[in-house]
Amino acid sequence: MTRPRKDRSTCEGGSAPDGVVTSRGHNVPSSYLGHEVAQLTKLRSEPNGLLSRVGLGKSLLPVSPVMMLAGRESNYSGRGRFSSADSCHVLSRYLPVNGPRRIDQMNSRAYVSQFSADGSLFVAGFQESEIRIYNVNGGWKVQKEILAKNLRWTITDASLSPDQHYLVYASMSPIVHIVNVSSSVTKSHANVTEIHEGLDFSVGDDIEGELSFQIFSVKFSTDGRELVAGSSDDSIYVYDLAANKLALRIPAHKSDVNSVCFADESGNVIYSGSDDNLCKVWDRRCFVTKGQAAGVLTGHLEGITFIDSRGDGRYFISNGKDQSIKLWDIRKMSNKVTCPNPRLRDEWDYRWMDYPPRARNRKHPNDQSLATYEGHSVLRTLIRCYFSPAYRYFADRTRSSEIGGMVVS
Repeated sequence: MTRPRKDRSTCEGGSAPDGVVTSRGHNVPSSYLGHEVAQLTKLRSEPNGLLSRVGLGKSLLPVSPVMMLAGRESNYSGRGRFSSADSCHVLSRYLPVNGPRRIDQMNSRAYVSQFSADGSLFVAGFQESEIRIYNVNGGWKVQKEILAKNLRWTITDASLSPDQHYLVYASMSPIVHIVNVSSSVTKSHANVTEIHEGLDFSVGDDIEGELSFQIFSVKFSTDGRELVAGSSDDSIYVYDLAANKLALRIPAHKSDVNSVCFADESGNVIYSGSDDNLCKVWDRRCFVTKGQAAGVLTGHLEGITFIDSRGDGRYFISNGKDQSIKLWDIRKMSNKVTCPNPRLRDEWDYRWMDYPPRARNRKHPNDQSLATYEGHSVLRTLIRCYFSPAYRYFADRTRSSEIGGMVVS
C-alpha cells in the first residue's frame, strides 16, 4: 500500500506552511487533498473497463445495472463474478427506500455497535452487561451472546480482533476483558461457561486499583497483537497481548480521551480524540525521543466523541459534540494549537440539554479538516461514527435499545 513519505520535521515538531502540504517531496495545494479522496473512492467503485466500453472503444459512465449484469453473465471481466469495485458501482445507483428496520430489541440501551472489517458480523453492547454478535450474512441471527464481567454502568467499548476470533470489551474501569468468540459456546457467561480474561491497563504501583481511571475506547491493532485504549486520565495506553502486559502510556490530552485507533497496518501511528476538542496524531517511532504528538488537528468546537481510521495512514473521521462529523488528512496537521478553542461547556451539557441553536453557525477560525458533515444530533451519549466496510460511506450510531437504526451521512 502506497503511503506518503514521512517528512523528518514531523518527528521534530515541524510543519508545512499554511495551505500547503508536503507529499513525495513536492508542494501540493491543500485543495488537492479533497480531490485525492474523491479519486481513491472512484478507484474503489469504478467498474471493470470492459464493462464500461460502448461503440468504438468509448467509455460510458455510469454503466447501467443491466449492462453490468449482462457483462457478468458473458464473463467480460474474465473473473466470472463482480469485483468489489463492480459491486460498489452497482449499489451506488440506488438509494435505500424502505428506511431502517428493527433487528433486535433489548431491555437496556445500546452503547456500542460496530461492523467487523468485512461486514459479515455486527457487534452490539448494551448497558445491562450484554454483548451480542450478529451474523449479517446469516439473516442477522445472534451468533454469540456474551454476558460481561464486572460491569460498571455500561460497556463503554468493544472491539473484534482482525481474525474475528476474539473480542475485547471495556467498562468504567482500567480492566479490559477478552473472550474467545470463535468457540462453540453460543452463550458466553463470564467465568461460568467461558473464561473472560482480565487485562490490567493500570500502572503497577497504582494503589487505587480499579477506581483509578476508566477506559472509554479500546481497539485491536491490524495484526491483532496489540490493543490501544483511551481513558479518563487523559492518557493513551498500548497493551502487548503476546507479552500480556502494558507496553506504553502516553499522557496525551488535557481532558478525557474518548476515542483512539491505529492509523494503519503498521501499528506505528495512533489517532486520538479528546474532550479538549483536539484530534492528535502519535508516531511511536518518534515518541521515544520526543515524547510529544507528531501533529495536532483543530476544527471541532466541542469535545470529540469518536474517531475512525480509513486504514490507509492518511485519512480519518471524527464525530464531535458540536454536532458535526469531520474528515481529516494528517498531512494537514500542525505541530501546535494555533488559536484557542471557544467552548460552551459552562452553558450546556450534552447529556441532558439540546445543543444551543445559536452555536450551530459557529465556525472554528483555524479549521484544518477537509470536509464537515452536519444534520445529525450528538446528544445524550458519545455518538460514534464509522467508515463502512466498503470505505465509501460512514454512519452514526444512535443510542437506543433497538439495533439496526444506522443513519448514513
